[in-house]
Amino acid sequence: MKKKGNVTKSEVLLLGLTAVFLCSLLILQAQDRKAEQFGAAVETEVAQETFLPDVSPIDLNSATAEELTVLPGIGPALAERIVEYRREHGEFETVEELIHVSGIGEAKLAELKDRVTVNGGDT
Repeated sequence: MKKKGNVTKSEVLLLGLTAVFLCSLLILQAQDRKAEQFGAAVETEVAQETFLPDVSPIDLNSATAEELTVLPGIGPALAERIVEYRREHGEFETVEELIHVSGIGEAKLAELKDRVTVNGGDT
């Protein structure tokens, strides 16, 4: 049983790392305040188009699972579910029909709406 008051090397190391982390945060905060003071506010938001440039919408009725994975929030498993849904229920008539695919909710549908199409036109 460990005696009360004894500190292990691990505890000292963790305490030191925590102190370094907190000091780093304080330094960063001070730099941000200084930048704001001189009118050089730091831009923290980046437009989504920076990461996802404007590209032609992907047709839900002809895209492969691999092609669907380039869409935001669509990984291999969800792409496979979209393709499987299309196999079982036929072609998508509207983009909104994506809501019936397991794993796609209102938020994800809103995010995808401008990036997908059905039969080359309807969104």
